[in-house]
Amino acid sequence: MARIRANGIEIEYEEIGAKNDPLMLLVMGFSGQMTGWPDSFKRGLADAGRRVVVFDNRDIGLSTEFTGKTAPSPRDIVKGITAGEPMHEKVPYVLNDMAADAAALIGELGADKADILGVSMGGMIVQLMALNHPGRVRSLIPVMTTSGDPSVPMSTPEAGAALTAVPENRTPEAIAELAVQGRAVYGSHPDVRGSDDDIRAASMAATRRSDRPEGVARQYAAILAQPRWHDRLATVAHPTLVLHGAADTLILPAAGADIARRIPGAEFELIEKWGHDLPEAMMPALLNRIVPFLGRNVATA
Repeated sequence: MARIRANGIEIEYEEIGAKNDPLMLLVMGFSGQMTGWPDSFKRGLADAGRRVVVFDNRDIGLSTEFTGKTAPSPRDIVKGITAGEPMHEKVPYVLNDMAADAAALIGELGADKADILGVSMGGMIVQLMALNHPGRVRSLIPVMTTSGDPSVPMSTPEAGAALTAVPENRTPEAIAELAVQGRAVYGSHPDVRGSDDDIRAASMAATRRSDRPEGVARQYAAILAQPRWHDRLATVAHPTLVLHGAADTLILPAAGADIARRIPGAEFELIEKWGHDLPEAMMPALLNRIVPFLGRNVATA
C-alpha cells in the first residue's frame, strides 16, 4: 500500500497489474475501506489488461480524516433540504468533493483517464466524476447504486435500519455482529453470500485497521446533502455498464435501471441472487460482464 497527495488530501491506495496498462479505478461505497475489494476481483481485472487501483475514500481507512468537522444530523439535513435550505453548504463536504478526489488521484497516478467502477456510494461518486470531470473518464460502471432521483424507491425499511444500526459498545466484535446481521437483510442470497464467519472476520479486520465513526457520519451527511444529479445524466457520453443485484434491498434494482435509462446507450445487467455486497461466489459473474465490456471499449492509457 502507498500514499499520494491529491486534491489537497492524502489518499491511501494500492495497485495491481502492469503500470503501462490502462488505468482502472475502483471506488468503494459508504464507510467501506479499500480492503473490502475481493482479491479475485482485482486480479481478474488486472489479468484482463487493466492497471487496477483501489483506495480509501476521504475520512475512511487510512486516507485524510476530517477531524474536528462535525456534520449536521441526518434528520436536520433532510429537514433543511425540505425547507429549501442549501444544506450542501452546511456539511464538511459532499459527494462532488469526493468525486474531485478520485479525479485528481487519476492524474497524480500519471494517467490521463481511467475506467471507473464504483459500488453503492462509490457508484454515485463515479457518476459525478463522469459529469464533473469527463476528461478523466474512459468508461463508466456504476454498481448497486442510484441516480439520486428522490422519486425512485431507495430501500426497504429493514435494510435502511440495518445500514444505520450502531452497536451499544463499539468493539470489533460488536461491529462484526452488526455486519453479519446487516448482510442477512440486504446481502446476497444464502446460496452465494459469504459465511457468517467470513463476514465477521472481514469486519473485525477492517475495524482494527481503522475505526472512524465520525468519518462515517460525515460521509452519510455527504450523501444526503449532495445536490441531486439525475437530471444531468443525459449528458454522459462515456460507454456505460450498469450492474445491479436482483436481491438488493438496500438500493433496489429499480434504481440501477433508472441510471441506465437516463444515460444514452447505457447497458444494464440485473444479476440473480446478488444483493448489496461483494461475496466471493459472485466474482465470476461480475467479471464475466465487466471484462467483455472493457474489451469493447479498449483505449490507450
